[in-house]
Amino acid sequence: MTSSCALLCLRCRSFLCSKTGATTWQYTTQVRHCTTVTSVATKIPNGFSFFRGNHRTNQARQRWKQQMLSYSDLTARNLATEAKEDKFTEELSRTDVVAYKSPLLPIRDAVSLKEIQMPLDLDAAAEFSALEEISDEEAVSISVPVAIPPASTSLGDYVDKSETLSKLVQLGVNLWKLEQRPNVGSMLLKLDFNKDVAPRLLFLKEIGVEDSRFGYIITHNPFILTESLENLQTRVNYLKSKKFSSETVASMVSRAPYLLNFSVKRLDNRLGFYQQHLNLGASNTRNIVARLPRLLCSSLEPVKENLKVCELEFGFKENEIQHIVIAIPKVLTANKRKLTQIFDFVHNTMKLPHHLITKFPQVLNTKYLRVKERHLFLEYLGKAQYDPALPNYISLDRLVSLPDETFCTDLALATLEDFYLFQKTL
Repeated sequence: MTSSCALLCLRCRSFLCSKTGATTWQYTTQVRHCTTVTSVATKIPNGFSFFRGNHRTNQARQRWKQQMLSYSDLTARNLATEAKEDKFTEELSRTDVVAYKSPLLPIRDAVSLKEIQMPLDLDAAAEFSALEEISDEEAVSISVPVAIPPASTSLGDYVDKSETLSKLVQLGVNLWKLEQRPNVGSMLLKLDFNKDVAPRLLFLKEIGVEDSRFGYIITHNPFILTESLENLQTRVNYLKSKKFSSETVASMVSRAPYLLNFSVKRLDNRLGFYQQHLNLGASNTRNIVARLPRLLCSSLEPVKENLKVCELEFGFKENEIQHIVIAIPKVLTANKRKLTQIFDFVHNTMKLPHHLITKFPQVLNTKYLRVKERHLFLEYLGKAQYDPALPNYISLDRLVSLPDETFCTDLALATLEDFYLFQKTL
Protein backbone atom coordinates (compact mmCIF):
# COMPACT_ATOMS: atom_id res chain seq x y z
CA MET A 1 0.00 0.00 0.00
CA THR A 2 2.72 2.46 0.97
CA SER A 3 4.69 1.86 -2.27
CA SER A 4 1.55 2.25 -4.35
CA CYS A 5 0.72 5.56 -2.73
CA ALA A 6 4.28 6.81 -3.20
CA LEU A 7 4.06 5.99 -6.89
CA LEU A 8 0.79 7.87 -7.05
CA CYS A 9 2.40 10.90 -5.40
CA LEU A 10 5.22 10.93 -7.97
CA ARG A 11 2.72 10.69 -10.80
CA CYS A 12 0.68 13.48 -9.35
CA ARG A 13 3.77 15.71 -9.10
CA SER A 14 4.18 15.70 -12.89
CA PHE A 15 0.66 17.08 -13.24
CA LEU A 16 1.43 20.28 -11.36
CA CYS A 17 2.44 22.08 -14.58
CA SER A 18 -0.64 20.99 -16.56
CA LYS A 19 -4.10 22.54 -16.61
CA THR A 20 -5.50 19.93 -14.18
CA GLY A 21 -2.60 20.26 -11.75
CA ALA A 22 -4.71 21.85 -9.04
CA THR A 23 -7.37 19.11 -9.21
CA THR A 24 -4.75 16.37 -9.15
CA TRP A 25 -3.03 17.91 -6.13
CA GLN A 26 -6.34 18.01 -4.28
CA TYR A 27 -6.99 14.38 -5.10
CA THR A 28 -3.50 13.33 -4.09
CA THR A 29 -4.05 14.93 -0.73
CA GLN A 30 -7.17 12.87 -0.32
CA VAL A 31 -5.30 9.68 -1.24
CA ARG A 32 -2.57 10.45 1.26
CA HIS A 33 -5.22 11.08 3.92
CA CYS A 34 -6.84 7.76 3.06
CA THR A 35 -3.54 5.96 3.33
CA THR A 36 -2.94 7.45 6.71
CA VAL A 37 -6.36 6.46 7.90
CA THR A 38 -6.18 2.90 6.59
CA SER A 39 -2.64 2.22 7.80
CA VAL A 40 -3.20 3.19 11.41
CA ALA A 41 -5.20 1.02 13.75
CA THR A 42 -8.44 2.73 14.77
CA LYS A 43 -9.45 2.27 18.33
CA ILE A 44 -12.92 2.19 19.86
CA PRO A 45 -13.79 3.81 23.10
CA ASN A 46 -13.68 0.57 25.05
CA GLY A 47 -9.98 0.05 24.23
CA PHE A 48 -10.33 -2.75 21.61
CA SER A 49 -8.92 -2.39 18.14
CA PHE A 50 -11.41 -2.08 15.35
CA PHE A 51 -8.90 -3.83 13.02
CA ARG A 52 -5.19 -4.70 13.11
CA GLY A 53 -2.41 -5.00 10.50
CA ASN A 54 -3.71 -5.63 6.98
CA HIS A 55 -7.29 -6.37 8.10
CA ARG A 56 -9.71 -3.72 6.94
CA THR A 57 -13.37 -3.30 7.27
CA ASN A 58 -15.66 -3.68 4.31
CA GLN A 59 -16.46 -0.02 4.51
CA ALA A 60 -12.80 0.98 4.22
CA ARG A 61 -12.31 -1.40 1.29
CA GLN A 62 -15.28 0.02 -0.57
CA ARG A 63 -14.05 3.57 0.04
CA TRP A 64 -10.64 2.64 -1.29
CA LYS A 65 -12.09 1.05 -4.44
CA GLN A 66 -14.16 4.15 -5.15
CA GLN A 67 -11.14 6.39 -4.72
CA MET A 68 -9.04 4.19 -7.03
CA LEU A 69 -11.77 4.23 -9.68
CA SER A 70 -12.02 8.01 -9.43
CA TYR A 71 -8.23 8.28 -9.72
CA SER A 72 -8.22 6.02 -12.81
CA ASP A 73 -10.83 8.19 -14.50
CA LEU A 74 -8.88 11.35 -13.61
CA THR A 75 -5.66 9.83 -14.93
CA ALA A 76 -7.33 8.91 -18.22
CA ARG A 77 -8.67 12.44 -18.61
CA ASN A 78 -5.21 13.92 -17.87
CA LEU A 79 -3.53 11.64 -20.40
CA ALA A 80 -6.07 12.64 -23.03
CA THR A 81 -5.50 16.31 -22.22
CA GLU A 82 -1.69 15.91 -22.49
CA ALA A 83 -2.07 14.17 -25.86
CA LYS A 84 -4.09 17.12 -27.14
CA GLU A 85 -1.51 19.57 -25.77
CA ASP A 86 1.37 17.65 -27.45
CA LYS A 87 -0.47 17.77 -30.75
CA PHE A 88 -1.12 21.46 -30.25
CA THR A 89 2.59 22.07 -29.47
CA GLU A 90 3.62 20.32 -32.68
CA GLU A 91 1.37 22.64 -34.63
CA LEU A 92 2.83 25.62 -32.83
CA SER A 93 6.39 24.55 -33.74
CA ARG A 94 5.70 25.64 -37.31
CA THR A 95 5.37 29.25 -36.21
CA ASP A 96 7.69 31.51 -34.22
CA VAL A 97 5.22 33.17 -31.84
CA VAL A 98 1.85 31.99 -30.55
CA ALA A 99 -0.78 33.50 -28.30
CA TYR A 100 -1.31 31.26 -25.29
CA LYS A 101 -3.99 31.75 -22.69
CA SER A 102 -4.05 29.91 -19.41
CA PRO A 103 -6.89 29.98 -16.89
CA LEU A 104 -4.35 29.89 -14.05
CA LEU A 105 -1.98 32.60 -15.34
CA PRO A 106 -2.50 36.19 -16.49
CA ILE A 107 -3.15 36.60 -20.19
CA ARG A 108 -0.11 37.64 -22.27
CA ASP A 109 -0.09 38.95 -25.81
CA ALA A 110 2.43 36.44 -27.09
CA VAL A 111 4.53 33.57 -25.83
CA SER A 112 7.71 32.58 -27.64
CA LEU A 113 8.26 29.04 -28.82
CA LYS A 114 11.14 28.61 -26.40
CA GLU A 115 8.83 29.31 -23.44
CA ILE A 116 6.33 26.68 -24.63
CA GLN A 117 9.05 24.08 -25.09
CA MET A 118 10.63 24.64 -21.68
CA PRO A 119 10.92 21.41 -19.62
CA LEU A 120 8.15 20.77 -17.15
CA ASP A 121 10.53 19.43 -14.54
CA LEU A 122 10.71 22.17 -11.93
CA ASP A 123 13.83 20.71 -10.32
CA ALA A 124 15.90 20.81 -13.52
CA ALA A 125 17.97 23.88 -14.32
CA ALA A 126 16.40 26.03 -17.02
CA GLU A 127 19.51 26.05 -19.22
CA PHE A 128 20.33 24.64 -22.63
CA SER A 129 23.11 22.13 -23.05
CA ALA A 130 26.31 23.21 -24.81
CA LEU A 131 26.01 20.11 -27.00
CA GLU A 132 22.44 20.83 -28.07
CA GLU A 133 22.02 21.47 -31.78
CA ILE A 134 20.38 24.73 -32.79
CA SER A 135 19.01 25.96 -36.10
CA ASP A 136 20.77 28.39 -38.41
CA GLU A 137 18.25 31.11 -37.55
CA GLU A 138 18.98 30.77 -33.83
CA ALA A 139 22.71 30.81 -34.45
CA VAL A 140 22.46 34.04 -36.45
CA SER A 141 20.35 35.67 -33.77
CA ILE A 142 22.95 35.04 -31.05
CA SER A 143 24.57 38.35 -30.09
CA VAL A 144 28.29 38.29 -29.29
CA PRO A 145 29.69 41.14 -27.15
CA VAL A 146 32.36 43.27 -28.80
CA ALA A 147 35.77 42.48 -27.35
CA ILE A 148 39.39 42.04 -28.35
CA PRO A 149 39.82 38.81 -30.32
CA PRO A 150 41.43 36.11 -28.15
CA ALA A 151 43.89 35.07 -30.86
CA SER A 152 44.87 36.22 -34.33
CA THR A 153 47.73 35.98 -36.80
CA SER A 154 47.58 39.67 -37.67
CA LEU A 155 47.76 42.82 -35.57
CA GLY A 156 45.36 44.45 -38.01
CA ASP A 157 42.48 42.60 -36.32
CA TYR A 158 43.19 44.49 -33.08
CA VAL A 159 43.63 48.03 -34.40
CA ASP A 160 39.97 48.98 -33.96
CA LYS A 161 39.92 47.56 -30.42
CA SER A 162 43.29 48.84 -29.15
CA GLU A 163 44.01 52.53 -28.65
CA THR A 164 47.75 51.84 -28.56
CA LEU A 165 47.80 50.12 -31.96
CA SER A 166 45.58 52.74 -33.58
CA LYS A 167 47.86 55.55 -32.37
CA LEU A 168 50.97 53.69 -33.52
CA VAL A 169 49.47 53.32 -36.98
CA GLN A 170 48.88 57.08 -37.06
CA LEU A 171 52.56 57.59 -36.20
CA GLY A 172 53.58 55.52 -39.23
CA VAL A 173 54.47 52.24 -37.53
CA ASN A 174 54.37 49.23 -39.89
CA LEU A 175 52.44 46.63 -37.90
CA TRP A 176 52.89 44.00 -40.61
CA LYS A 177 56.62 44.04 -39.90
CA LEU A 178 56.16 43.82 -36.14
CA GLU A 179 53.69 40.92 -36.26
CA GLN A 180 56.35 38.78 -37.96
CA ARG A 181 58.54 39.00 -34.87
CA PRO A 182 57.79 36.60 -31.98
CA ASN A 183 56.04 38.00 -28.86
CA VAL A 184 56.08 41.59 -30.16
CA GLY A 185 52.35 41.67 -30.95
CA SER A 186 51.31 40.51 -27.47
CA MET A 187 53.74 43.00 -25.94
CA LEU A 188 52.19 45.92 -27.83
CA LEU A 189 48.65 44.88 -26.86
CA LYS A 190 49.61 44.99 -23.19
CA LEU A 191 50.95 48.55 -23.41
CA ASP A 192 48.87 51.55 -22.42
CA PHE A 193 49.39 54.46 -24.79
CA ASN A 194 49.17 57.21 -22.17
CA LYS A 195 51.30 55.43 -19.55
CA ASP A 196 53.83 53.54 -21.68
CA VAL A 197 54.06 54.98 -25.19
CA ALA A 198 53.44 58.72 -24.84
CA PRO A 199 56.21 59.38 -22.23
CA ARG A 200 58.85 57.73 -24.44
CA LEU A 201 57.73 59.64 -27.50
CA LEU A 202 58.02 62.86 -25.51
CA PHE A 203 61.52 61.83 -24.44
CA LEU A 204 62.59 61.26 -28.05
CA LYS A 205 61.18 64.63 -28.99
CA GLU A 206 63.05 66.33 -26.12
CA ILE A 207 66.43 64.98 -27.25
CA GLY A 208 65.83 66.32 -30.77
CA VAL A 209 64.33 63.42 -32.73
CA GLU A 210 61.87 64.61 -35.37
CA ASP A 211 58.26 63.46 -35.20
CA SER A 212 58.51 61.94 -38.68
CA ARG A 213 61.10 59.44 -37.40
CA PHE A 214 58.93 57.99 -34.62
CA GLY A 215 57.32 55.42 -36.93
CA TYR A 216 60.70 54.26 -38.26
CA ILE A 217 62.21 53.93 -34.78
CA ILE A 218 59.31 51.94 -33.28
CA THR A 219 58.99 49.75 -36.39
CA HIS A 220 62.62 48.67 -36.12
CA ASN A 221 62.85 48.76 -32.31
CA PRO A 222 59.48 48.32 -30.55
CA PHE A 223 61.33 47.37 -27.35
CA ILE A 224 62.25 51.01 -26.77
CA LEU A 225 58.67 51.37 -25.48
CA THR A 226 59.51 49.05 -22.58
CA GLU A 227 62.79 50.72 -21.58
CA SER A 228 62.67 52.86 -18.45
CA LEU A 229 62.99 56.60 -18.96
CA GLU A 230 65.83 56.66 -16.45
CA ASN A 231 67.93 54.24 -18.49
CA LEU A 232 67.22 56.12 -21.70
CA GLN A 233 68.31 59.40 -20.15
CA THR A 234 71.47 57.81 -18.71
CA ARG A 235 72.59 56.57 -22.13
CA VAL A 236 71.96 59.92 -23.76
CA ASN A 237 73.99 61.61 -21.02
CA TYR A 238 76.86 59.17 -21.64
CA LEU A 239 77.00 59.98 -25.35
CA LYS A 240 77.01 63.67 -24.59
CA SER A 241 79.84 63.12 -22.07
CA LYS A 242 81.89 61.65 -24.96
CA LYS A 243 81.49 65.01 -26.72
CA PHE A 244 78.72 63.98 -29.10
CA SER A 245 76.58 67.05 -29.73
CA SER A 246 72.84 67.04 -29.10
CA GLU A 247 72.17 67.19 -32.85
CA THR A 248 74.53 64.26 -33.43
CA VAL A 249 72.85 62.17 -30.71
CA ALA A 250 69.41 62.85 -32.18
CA SER A 251 70.67 61.89 -35.65
CA MET A 252 72.31 58.71 -34.33
CA VAL A 253 69.12 57.63 -32.53
CA SER A 254 67.03 58.34 -35.64
CA ARG A 255 69.26 56.19 -37.87
CA ALA A 256 70.10 53.46 -35.32
CA PRO A 257 66.87 52.75 -33.36
CA TYR A 258 68.53 50.15 -31.10
CA LEU A 259 71.21 52.56 -29.89
CA LEU A 260 69.43 53.52 -26.66
CA ASN A 261 68.61 49.90 -25.78
CA PHE A 262 72.25 49.14 -24.96
CA SER A 263 73.77 49.79 -21.58
CA VAL A 264 76.40 52.43 -20.96
CA LYS A 265 78.99 49.68 -20.40
CA ARG A 266 78.36 48.18 -23.83
CA LEU A 267 78.47 51.56 -25.57
CA ASP A 268 81.75 52.33 -23.86
CA ASN A 269 83.23 48.95 -24.87
CA ARG A 270 82.26 49.49 -28.51
CA LEU A 271 83.83 52.93 -28.68
CA GLY A 272 87.00 51.54 -27.09
CA PHE A 273 87.11 48.66 -29.59
CA TYR A 274 87.13 50.90 -32.67
CA GLN A 275 89.60 53.29 -31.13
CA GLN A 276 92.06 50.50 -30.25
CA HIS A 277 91.77 48.18 -33.28
CA LEU A 278 91.88 50.99 -35.79
CA ASN A 279 94.40 52.99 -33.78
CA LEU A 280 92.28 56.11 -34.12
CA GLY A 281 92.01 59.19 -32.00
CA ALA A 282 88.89 60.18 -30.10
CA SER A 283 87.87 62.68 -32.78
CA ASN A 284 88.12 60.18 -35.67
CA THR A 285 86.34 57.54 -33.60
CA ARG A 286 83.43 59.90 -32.95
CA ASN A 287 83.45 60.77 -36.65
CA ILE A 288 82.98 57.23 -37.96
CA VAL A 289 80.46 56.32 -35.25
CA ALA A 290 78.40 59.46 -35.87
CA ARG A 291 78.29 58.72 -39.62
CA LEU A 292 77.49 55.03 -39.10
CA PRO A 293 75.85 54.69 -35.65
CA ARG A 294 74.90 51.05 -36.22
CA LEU A 295 78.56 50.28 -35.49
CA LEU A 296 77.58 50.58 -31.81
CA CYS A 297 74.59 48.24 -32.26
CA SER A 298 75.65 45.49 -34.67
CA SER A 299 77.83 42.50 -33.96
CA LEU A 300 81.59 42.93 -33.87
CA GLU A 301 82.35 39.64 -35.64
CA PRO A 302 81.78 40.95 -39.22
CA VAL A 303 83.88 44.00 -38.37
CA LYS A 304 86.78 41.88 -37.13
CA GLU A 305 86.53 39.63 -40.20
CA ASN A 306 86.57 42.54 -42.67
CA LEU A 307 89.59 44.06 -40.95
CA LYS A 308 91.46 40.78 -41.32
CA VAL A 309 90.41 40.47 -44.97
CA CYS A 310 91.67 43.98 -45.75
CA GLU A 311 94.98 43.29 -44.08
CA LEU A 312 95.71 39.66 -44.96
CA GLU A 313 93.88 39.01 -48.25
CA PHE A 314 93.88 42.46 -49.85
CA GLY A 315 97.29 43.43 -48.56
CA PHE A 316 96.50 46.91 -47.26
CA LYS A 317 98.73 48.46 -44.64
CA GLU A 318 97.46 49.72 -41.29
CA ASN A 319 97.51 53.40 -42.29
CA GLU A 320 95.75 52.55 -45.57
CA ILE A 321 92.99 50.72 -43.67
CA GLN A 322 92.61 53.73 -41.38
CA HIS A 323 92.20 56.03 -44.36
CA ILE A 324 89.66 53.73 -46.02
CA VAL A 325 87.58 53.37 -42.83
CA ILE A 326 87.58 57.09 -42.09
CA ALA A 327 86.45 57.84 -45.66
CA ILE A 328 83.98 54.92 -46.03
CA PRO A 329 82.90 53.47 -42.63
CA LYS A 330 80.54 51.05 -44.42
CA VAL A 331 83.56 48.98 -45.40
CA LEU A 332 83.59 47.66 -41.82
CA THR A 333 80.08 46.17 -42.13
CA ALA A 334 80.08 45.33 -45.86
CA ASN A 335 79.38 41.82 -47.06
CA LYS A 336 82.66 39.91 -47.24
CA ARG A 337 81.85 38.23 -50.56
CA LYS A 338 80.82 41.50 -52.20
CA LEU A 339 83.89 43.32 -50.84
CA THR A 340 86.22 40.60 -52.12
CA GLN A 341 84.55 40.53 -55.56
CA ILE A 342 84.91 44.28 -56.08
CA PHE A 343 88.54 44.39 -54.88
CA ASP A 344 89.48 41.47 -57.13
CA PHE A 345 88.01 43.19 -60.21
CA VAL A 346 89.50 46.61 -59.43
CA HIS A 347 92.94 45.35 -58.50
CA ASN A 348 93.42 42.40 -60.88
CA THR A 349 91.27 43.34 -63.91
CA MET A 350 91.53 47.13 -63.90
CA LYS A 351 95.14 46.89 -62.67
CA LEU A 352 94.75 49.55 -59.98
CA PRO A 353 97.45 49.59 -57.25
CA HIS A 354 96.73 49.71 -53.51
CA HIS A 355 97.65 53.35 -53.07
CA LEU A 356 95.21 54.40 -55.83
CA ILE A 357 92.38 52.38 -54.27
CA THR A 358 93.24 53.92 -50.88
CA LYS A 359 93.04 57.38 -52.42
CA PHE A 360 89.57 56.63 -53.88
CA PRO A 361 88.02 54.09 -51.46
CA GLN A 362 84.51 54.86 -52.81
CA VAL A 363 85.16 52.19 -55.41
CA LEU A 364 84.92 49.54 -52.67
CA ASN A 365 81.45 50.78 -51.68
CA THR A 366 79.83 50.71 -55.11
CA LYS A 367 77.97 48.01 -57.04
CA TYR A 368 80.08 45.42 -58.72
CA LEU A 369 77.99 45.46 -61.92
CA ARG A 370 78.30 49.24 -62.26
CA VAL A 371 82.11 49.16 -62.04
CA LYS A 372 82.31 46.24 -64.46
CA GLU A 373 80.00 47.70 -67.13
CA ARG A 374 81.59 51.15 -67.12
CA HIS A 375 85.14 49.88 -67.18
CA LEU A 376 84.43 47.51 -70.05
CA PHE A 377 82.70 50.29 -72.02
CA LEU A 378 85.67 52.62 -71.54
CA GLU A 379 88.01 49.81 -72.49
CA TYR A 380 85.96 49.18 -75.65
CA LEU A 381 86.31 52.87 -76.51
CA GLY A 382 90.01 52.84 -75.63
CA LYS A 383 89.63 55.31 -72.77
CA ALA A 384 90.17 53.15 -69.69
CA GLN A 385 93.04 55.19 -68.27
CA TYR A 386 93.13 55.65 -64.48
CA ASP A 387 96.70 56.76 -63.82
CA PRO A 388 96.80 60.44 -62.71
CA ALA A 389 100.31 60.83 -64.19
CA LEU A 390 99.12 60.03 -67.74
CA PRO A 391 96.91 62.03 -70.13
CA ASN A 392 93.18 61.39 -70.48
CA TYR A 393 93.05 60.43 -66.84
CA ILE A 394 89.69 59.22 -65.49
CA SER A 395 89.06 59.56 -61.75
CA LEU A 396 87.81 56.48 -59.94
CA ASP A 397 85.56 58.69 -57.83
CA ARG A 398 83.76 60.03 -60.89
CA LEU A 399 83.70 56.62 -62.49
CA VAL A 400 81.48 55.17 -59.76
CA SER A 401 79.54 58.25 -58.59
CA LEU A 402 78.30 59.93 -61.77
CA PRO A 403 74.90 59.01 -63.23
CA ASP A 404 74.81 57.15 -66.55
CA GLU A 405 74.03 60.16 -68.69
CA THR A 406 76.83 62.31 -67.21
CA PHE A 407 79.25 59.39 -67.36
CA CYS A 408 78.60 58.97 -71.10
CA THR A 409 78.86 62.66 -71.99
CA ASP A 410 81.78 63.69 -69.73
CA LEU A 411 83.96 60.57 -69.44
CA ALA A 412 83.12 58.22 -72.32
CA LEU A 413 82.30 60.98 -74.82
CA ALA A 414 79.49 58.82 -76.16
CA THR A 415 75.71 58.80 -76.16
CA LEU A 416 73.56 57.10 -73.60
CA GLU A 417 72.03 54.93 -76.35
CA ASP A 418 75.50 53.63 -77.26
CA PHE A 419 76.10 52.66 -73.63
CA TYR A 420 72.76 50.85 -73.42
CA LEU A 421 73.48 48.95 -76.64
CA PHE A 422 76.87 47.93 -75.27
CA GLN A 423 75.29 46.65 -72.04
CA LYS A 424 73.17 44.25 -74.13
CA THR A 425 76.31 42.64 -75.50
CA LEU A 426 77.63 41.71 -72.07
